[in-house]
Amino acid sequence: METYDYSVAGARIKALRKKKHLNQIELANLIGKSLRTVQKYETGEIEVSIAVVNQLAEVLDSTPTYIMGYDTEVTPIRSLADVLNFLFSIEQVDGMDFTIDVKRPPHSREWQCALSFKGKDKQAPLNADMCLFLEDWEGQRDEIRSYAQTQAAYRKWKEKTLAYYAAMPVELKEPEELSKEERIRRRNQYLENLQKEESPNE
Repeated sequence: METYDYSVAGARIKALRKKKHLNQIELANLIGKSLRTVQKYETGEIEVSIAVVNQLAEVLDSTPTYIMGYDTEVTPIRSLADVLNFLFSIEQVDGMDFTIDVKRPPHSREWQCALSFKGKDKQAPLNADMCLFLEDWEGQRDEIRSYAQTQAAYRKWKEKTLAYYAAMPVELKEPEELSKEERIRRRNQYLENLQKEESPNE
C-alpha cells in the first residue's frame, strides 16, 4: 500500500494559516504545539495526527477533509447506473473482498441482499477497517433515526471519518485475464475445495 503524502496536508495548513493572518508561532500556541512541530507539519516532514487535524480545522475555520487533501466533491449521482458503477469499482480495491448475500422467498421470509465483509479475512486486510466503519456508521445512523443526534453532529462525524481514512491510500488491481485451460484448472480446484468445506468429516 502507498504511503500518504503529508506535504499535501502541510501545504493546506500553511495556506489556511496565512489566510487567517497567523504566523507559525501564533498557530503553535493555538494548538498547543511547538514552533518546530508546526514547521514540520507545514513541510510534510511529520505525520499530522487526526486529533491535530481536527484541532486545526477548528482554529483555521476549515474542515478535516480539506486539510487532509481529500476532495469531498463527488460526481453527482444522476442514475442508478452511477451507484452500480461505484459498487463495481469496489471489486478492484486490493486488500478488500466481499460476498453478496441474497435471501428471497420461499427460502427466506424477506427479499434481502447485502454486501458482506469478513473482518478477520487475512487475505483482505482492509475488510477489518470496513467492518469497523460500517459498525460505527450504523451507530451514527441509529442516533439520527432516534433523534438523539443533530444533523450538524452527523456531518461533523462524517468529516472526521473521511479525514481519518484519507490518510489510508488504496491500490486498484486489474482483473486477471486467464487462458481457457487455466480458467478450467482453477474452476476444478475451486469446486474441489468447496466440496472439502461442505464435507469436512469425510
